[in-house]
Amino acid sequence: MEVEALREDPTPIVDLDLKEAVAVFERAMDELDQAPIIIGHSAGGAITQILLDHGYGAVGVALNSAPTEGVPVAPWSQIKSTWPILHNPIGNKHKAIGFTLEQWEYAFTNGLPEELTRETYERYPIPASGRVLIGSVTANLMPGHQDTWVDYKNDNRAPLLFVSGTEDHIMPPSVQKSNAKHDKGKTTLTERIEFEGPHLMIAAAGWEAIADAALEWALANAREPVAA
Repeated sequence: MEVEALREDPTPIVDLDLKEAVAVFERAMDELDQAPIIIGHSAGGAITQILLDHGYGAVGVALNSAPTEGVPVAPWSQIKSTWPILHNPIGNKHKAIGFTLEQWEYAFTNGLPEELTRETYERYPIPASGRVLIGSVTANLMPGHQDTWVDYKNDNRAPLLFVSGTEDHIMPPSVQKSNAKHDKGKTTLTERIEFEGPHLMIAAAGWEAIADAALEWALANAREPVAA
C-alpha cells in the first residue's frame, strides 16, 4: 500500500506482527538463487539481525538499528522519541500512532534543514505499529524469547555491520554499540561505523557516502557470492 493510503486507513499496521513481517522477507529470499545483501534501517535493522540469525543473507547492514532482545540501553532521547506510543502502552498496543511534524523532527530529522524535514514528513512517515514498538521495548521484561530475539552466539550467522548516526535521537550510537557488543559468536564478524547525522541521515545530503561505505563493506565481507 502507498503512504497516502496507510495514513488514511492504518488498519493493516494495527494488525502488524513482527514475526509475520520477517516471514514475508524469508519467503522472498527462498526464491533467490543466491543469498542477498540484507540492509535494514531502524526497525528494519532489527529485522536484518533476525534474518541473519535465521540463516538468511550473505552479509547484513543494520542502519541506525532498533535493538534486539537483550539490549538494555534506553537513552532519554529514545524514550522521548517514542513517547507518543509508550506513554500509554496498554491502550496503544492495538493502535497505529502517527507523529506530528514536531515529533518527526525530533526523532528523525533533527539538525537537518527545515525544508527537508517538511519534505520527508510529507513523503515518508506512516502511523507506527504500537504492537511492534511496545513489544520491542518490553522484550527484556517478558519471560521466554520474544519476537526480537536472536542468538548472539550463532557462529553460522553472516557478517554484520552496524551503521550509527552521531546525532540520532531515536536509536543513538549507544544502542548500536550495545547491540554490536552482544554478538558473541566466535567465528562471526560484527563491526560498527558512524556517520554524522540524525536517524534519517540516509535522506540527507551526503547519503551517497553512507551507501557507498555500506555496499563496499558488504561486498568485501560477504561469505558467498551475492544475488544481483
